[in-house]
Amino acid sequence: MRILVTGGTGFVGSAFVRTALAAGHSVAVISRTARVVPATGEDWVHLNGSLAEPPWSGISRFNPDACVHAAWIATPGVYLESAENRSWVDWSQSFLNRLVAEGVRQVVALGTCIEYRINGVPLVEDHSEIVPASLYGQSKDVLHRALRQNLERHGVALAWARLFYPYGPGEHPDRLVSSLIRRFRAGERVTLKTPRSIKDYIHVDDVAAALLRTLETRFNGAINVGTGIGVAIGDLARQVAESVGRTELLDVPEIGVADPLDFVVADVARLKSLGWTQQVRLERGLQRMIQAEL
Repeated sequence: MRILVTGGTGFVGSAFVRTALAAGHSVAVISRTARVVPATGEDWVHLNGSLAEPPWSGISRFNPDACVHAAWIATPGVYLESAENRSWVDWSQSFLNRLVAEGVRQVVALGTCIEYRINGVPLVEDHSEIVPASLYGQSKDVLHRALRQNLERHGVALAWARLFYPYGPGEHPDRLVSSLIRRFRAGERVTLKTPRSIKDYIHVDDVAAALLRTLETRFNGAINVGTGIGVAIGDLARQVAESVGRTELLDVPEIGVADPLDFVVADVARLKSLGWTQQVRLERGLQRMIQAEL
């Protein structure tokens, strides 16, 4: 398969590129930089450009069968309410609609678990209510609805992959796991705000495998990309502190701050029905990250 990837030098996108190449697919990455370079001899090309200014001549030469759209603003502390989300909706619609007009027949686009109304139970595609509370979630939902209408009219398969909480080597240093590792190693005391909040953490390699599976099976529809296993933030932080050997630096208050996203766990029956299984359990994934940062 010839796969065009936006955001292919980012955290999730680069993991997908590595997974797709290892599976024998041809990949083209759109970015302003080729900083993530796959192994020599692998079937990939770098197309210099962006979603706002796509390299259409290079895209035409590559002649993709499918597209994985991973590009979006994702800076911790910024992305949830950034006005830039609206621009990403416009850029994405324009880009993907033209790709379809040029013959692409499959699209996998990254959505988010916080499109859902968080209600204290596992979240189920096509069943749990979609009521995003942030501009980021609202923008993802707007794009999903627009693409669903246009792509279905052209007979294009759209997998809308709602990612839960990816973690792993290469993530932004201010994301939770990387931040905890860095702060413990620096001897900094950490006081958790929402230790009882439960989230569905999934290793980025498992995310990449799930995205590739949706392509290879020509899945069409919304699909959760998580593990189905919730972990309390306090328990996750304890695992990191123990692995780094700095448990004395962790403060876990018995009553934390109220979290509107207090239980965000995926129902993954649909993903598993495609033949996907979790390969990297949380303990092993945390150990990988800690070793990678030594």
